[in-house]
Amino acid sequence: MTTRILVVDDESTIRTLIEYNLSQEGFTVDTAEDGDEALQKAEGQDYDLILLDLMLPGKDGLAVTKTLRQEKNATPIIMLTAKDSETDKIVGLELGADDYVTKPFSVKELLARIHAVLRRMEAPTEALATGRVVTFGPLTVDIDGLQASLRGAPLTLTPKEFDVLAYLVQRPNRVISREHILDAVWGVDYPTETRTVDMQISHLREKIEANPKEPQYLQTIRGFGYKLTQPTSEVSE
Repeated sequence: MTTRILVVDDESTIRTLIEYNLSQEGFTVDTAEDGDEALQKAEGQDYDLILLDLMLPGKDGLAVTKTLRQEKNATPIIMLTAKDSETDKIVGLELGADDYVTKPFSVKELLARIHAVLRRMEAPTEALATGRVVTFGPLTVDIDGLQASLRGAPLTLTPKEFDVLAYLVQRPNRVISREHILDAVWGVDYPTETRTVDMQISHLREKIEANPKEPQYLQTIRGFGYKLTQPTSEVSE
């Protein structure tokens, strides 16, 4: 099946450049030049990946990302931004973007990021594929099937959220450092930061915690990392 990618950028030269190179890689490419058109296409069709410019006329890339994630659209998003500030990157990740590429970028780097995200969609990483179905309290994670549920209700997770949850659920009650999660899920050579792990944990808490500000399952162990644990009340039941 052909991989379909939606490219969203208001600069026609960039759209054309990206569309040409993605087509050369064998991808099917659609384009949009503003946020409203991007939402219309993303909501009406199925894509394997969205390349989304941050600065767009009308709804910007952050607004588009926020809307799609609120609609439970888990299509991976790589954000394109001309801004090289940490704040812009963090906000995009907090809203649910899976990765970012800063303009000006090389086509080689962009293609590497795209292939990395698509690989994580297609199958769990070798580090994650150590069990088929794992149950931990009310959580059930089907690692081979790339599905997770909480008390029987399906969870809508992005590929990276699923990978982080799958990694932790196979190591319950153990304190795992951000660096170890980063290496296992993103790969040792993947160009990202430990803050990215914090963003994914925050997203997961929104989906599995009754009160994300007072997490019961995904515990922060200050100075060390994170631990997936079970509330005492549920253990005793």
